[in-house]
Amino acid sequence: MREQRASAPKVKSATASRISSVMRKNSGHPAVTYAIIALTLAVFVLQLIPGLGVTDSLLYAGVYSIPELGNFQPWRMLTVALVHSQSFFLHVALNMYTLWIFGRMLEPMIGRWRFATLYVITAFGSSVGVLLLSSPLQPVVGASGAIFGLMGATLVIVHKLGGNMTGLLVLVGINLVIGFIPGTNIAWQAHLGGLVTGALLGLVFVSTRRRRQQTLQKLGVAGVVVLLLVLTVVGTRLYV
Repeated sequence: MREQRASAPKVKSATASRISSVMRKNSGHPAVTYAIIALTLAVFVLQLIPGLGVTDSLLYAGVYSIPELGNFQPWRMLTVALVHSQSFFLHVALNMYTLWIFGRMLEPMIGRWRFATLYVITAFGSSVGVLLLSSPLQPVVGASGAIFGLMGATLVIVHKLGGNMTGLLVLVGINLVIGFIPGTNIAWQAHLGGLVTGALLGLVFVSTRRRRQQTLQKLGVAGVVVLLLVLTVVGTRLYV
């Protein structure tokens, strides 16, 4: 937690005013961040109630994206971000803490609707990563893929605005590497999928941030979604 708190991007003095200006234009409390945290924690409480089967109903595995296997439930590619490990409380606690850190910084920069869009699409992107790179029978849970998406978007946006992202790069690198360590039981596929998706969306947002570029921005976001849908179809064909 101390490492994550210390990883807030440090910007050069010449660009601090530029970033502050962007934040002022979209000023306000990070309401979407708080709403996501509240919803996720509420779902976690429901997970703890025996007999409800919340975890089994919302988790994701590649098999749920393949119609031919008879259990087609594509909405799980999004709902997976709402459920966490019931046996390891720190799973949801650390994810929500990290979401709180990046949400308070990123949501005021890009605005509430863009932040909500970013979170949902990166959750989708993390599931696409699982579909493409993991066994279709391997279930995953957690919001970490979407949170890696926030990290990827932050990296790109602040870098484009001239900030020094060394601390965040180190943090993202460490967390990615941890996922590859045998026995950690971490879905690195989700982390990678979310990170790449977030970076793409961050590039779209920062490159089309002027008011007259809003139509182009929407087209860019739609393009990322179409790319993910195409990759989903490709991923399902791998197991048919």
